[in-house]
Amino acid sequence: MTAQIDVENIATGYDDLQVLSQVSFSLQPGQIGCMLGPSGCGKTTVLRAIAGFEPLWQGRILIDQAEVSSVQTFVVPEKRNIGMVFQDFALFPHLRVEDNVGFGLKGMNRKQQHSRVQEMLAIVGMPAYAQAYPHQLSGGQQQRIALARALAPRPGVLLLDEPFSNMDAEMREQLAREVRSILKQENNTAILVTHDQNEAFAMADQICVMNEGTIQQQGSGYDLYHKPVNRFVADFIGQGVILPATVENANTVRTDLGIITGDSPIADEAGAMVDVLIRPDDVVHDDESSESAIVVEKAFRGADFLYHLRMDSGIEVMCLAPSHHNHKINERIGIRLNVDHLVTFSRH
Repeated sequence: MTAQIDVENIATGYDDLQVLSQVSFSLQPGQIGCMLGPSGCGKTTVLRAIAGFEPLWQGRILIDQAEVSSVQTFVVPEKRNIGMVFQDFALFPHLRVEDNVGFGLKGMNRKQQHSRVQEMLAIVGMPAYAQAYPHQLSGGQQQRIALARALAPRPGVLLLDEPFSNMDAEMREQLAREVRSILKQENNTAILVTHDQNEAFAMADQICVMNEGTIQQQGSGYDLYHKPVNRFVADFIGQGVILPATVENANTVRTDLGIITGDSPIADEAGAMVDVLIRPDDVVHDDESSESAIVVEKAFRGADFLYHLRMDSGIEVMCLAPSHHNHKINERIGIRLNVDHLVTFSRH
């Protein structure tokens, strides 16, 4: 049965080095969570603590409301009903695909094992590869078999540690969507660890952005992008620039790009200096606009161009424009703001 997981105010580390501090989050049965952050932020240590590979210094971890880790309690990894998919897949090279998938199926007779293996191969779209060896499969196919093996014993929680990091960017996102579909089909609770935000967006229901051993913000990909709670999240998620601004009233600021009004209240009082986040999709290419900027850099993205623009004031912004709007470096183009979510940060 898929499980609920509760991580409550945990801290841990290695020797005298504290790695995690006051980490808390919960996942309901069938939810997919993600620990997202830069290298060294502690995200893999969270996974290792849940799996039972690292003892806790404080706090506790519960699976289906049963305490599996605390300062007083420690349930060994094999008793936690947890499955794991690793970065290197860890398939057994000398075993055929069907034997890899069935490796963890203890307590079943041969007929039941065969039935479950065939069911899992069908779910991951690889029923024709039962007799193949791992070296005969592509990286993406090996990833699916590793997932099938981890899911076969029906773990309460599935942990995935950077499982797509060996793939190119396009394959990572595609596999993340496929794995999400499989996990939802099996109604599995899962936690993904990654540094790749597109992978996180493609797969997770809830994302915890981590930095220096703490969770900076937890939410959906949409909320993290449009409603970051601090500068780190704003900088780590998506692209954008921070511009100086003056607060006009509770919902409005004045910038060098003009007046910006948003849908959420500003904490600072009128007249205060703040910083405002401007995303590339907040800046619209419009040749009819009275505001203009010089193209400094451009990057072709297929459906669109990402332009780096310099205003006459010297301030630089980014603009996402449809790819048929093809402008040269040093060309002046008209721009206007179209900001739905006003995100400001206090200066104090």
